[in-house]
Amino acid sequence: MAGRNIWGLKRLHLQMPSKRSNSEAIFRRWASTSSQVHENCKASLLKKLNAKIHEESDNVCIYRVPAKLQQVEAEAYNPSIVSIGPYHRGDQHLKEMEKVKLKFFHRVFKSRQEGEVKLDTVISSVEELEPKARSCYADDIKLSRDEFVEMMTIDGCFILQLLREVGGRCSSPSLTQRWMLPALRRDLIKLENQLPMLVLHKLSELIDDSSRCEYSTLSLQDLALMFFKPLLQRDSDMNAAGATTTMNAPKEEIRTCHFLDLFRSSILPEIQDQDRKRQVRMIQSVTELKEAGVIFKKSQSERALDVRSKGRVLKIPPLHIDDHKGTLFRNVVAFEQCHKNCKPDATAYLFFFDGLVNSADDVEILHYKGIVHHSLGSNKEAANLVNKLCREVDWDGEESYLHKVVCEDIDDYFMSTRAKLRARLVHYYFSNWVVGISTVAGLSALYLTLIQTGCSVADTLEHMQNYSFWYYLSVSFSLLFSRPSTPPDQEDSNEE
Repeated sequence: MAGRNIWGLKRLHLQMPSKRSNSEAIFRRWASTSSQVHENCKASLLKKLNAKIHEESDNVCIYRVPAKLQQVEAEAYNPSIVSIGPYHRGDQHLKEMEKVKLKFFHRVFKSRQEGEVKLDTVISSVEELEPKARSCYADDIKLSRDEFVEMMTIDGCFILQLLREVGGRCSSPSLTQRWMLPALRRDLIKLENQLPMLVLHKLSELIDDSSRCEYSTLSLQDLALMFFKPLLQRDSDMNAAGATTTMNAPKEEIRTCHFLDLFRSSILPEIQDQDRKRQVRMIQSVTELKEAGVIFKKSQSERALDVRSKGRVLKIPPLHIDDHKGTLFRNVVAFEQCHKNCKPDATAYLFFFDGLVNSADDVEILHYKGIVHHSLGSNKEAANLVNKLCREVDWDGEESYLHKVVCEDIDDYFMSTRAKLRARLVHYYFSNWVVGISTVAGLSALYLTLIQTGCSVADTLEHMQNYSFWYYLSVSFSLLFSRPSTPPDQEDSNEE
């Protein structure tokens, strides 16, 4: 055994140098690899550092919709029949509409002799606007200058001619079929499918179509709001000239970025900066507020987001919900989420409505008040649609224009002792007509029982006045030891 141990030690001693050399080789290889990785990483980072990065301009107002919003409802942001601008240019399912756009473009420059002169002026003007128009898009547009100018010209002429045929009632027959108009309205309001308003204003000034249109005096904003008016399905005629502050502004002063921004401005209430505060609490559901005594009224305001309150009275403009209403609000919210110069007012409104509507019962209450109208299969589907609009949308309540409505009026009343007591009574004893009838019947029975008991006590007290209290007390004790009396009918039977 000792010999084996000695031999094993010798073998281990002989193997030690080889293992040491292997370790040294591994270390040298690791050091060489580490140095190579360092150099490669340094070279790659220097290349990225020196590369030209597309910096976002201050003019950016047309964005790609964030991926997290696309995951909820991608169809709400992608155009269905027509492409406007560079983001969806060349999409396979939109190529058929390119022929229609060329027909509109041809109608704008119908006279060949005049068209050449007019087209030359239009191209020169759009070419001057090309750098500023390109800077309106958040993504780096991979189009040459010629391609970009051509795209802006054709798309802009298509939009202007469409507005004049639909809103301006041109004498020439329309090039659009009836089924196209609803889809075109939804496509032209989508965030990724916008043209800068500065391009449309310039084209509108250059293209004079007064000989073929009855209402050529209408401004571009007026025509656009008339075109998009059916999207809100308002009960009263919208005053396009007063819908937004841009209507009375001179043409050279452009305050809206594109059609989506213009439409958003037309539905917002007139808000002062001092009216904005942080909204730390959310609104309760319609059912809870009604149980507490909040009164819902239909507002007559023409602006869809003009929600007002006074004490426990909440006034809300009517809202029409259909299968495509989500498209409108989703794109407005996406614009507010991306645009740094935009207050999240539509986002605040959606969170407000999302808090109001938690169930089909809430939709039913608002429907009977004339506030909510929908063309869906059931009230539950309408509630699900409203609740889905806020999914994946971030909002921290900063500078909310609904602070007074939610926190100062409705919430203060809802948290009062009177409102809490009323809410408990309504919730537990008058939640529906069956429970209400049972509660009223129980209270009536209790009331009658109390009256009967009071009358009995009054009669008893009247008889007790003839004798003293000790007399009735002694009689009561004597009944314990007295023999019970036999009824008269039993005495007759015993005698027989």
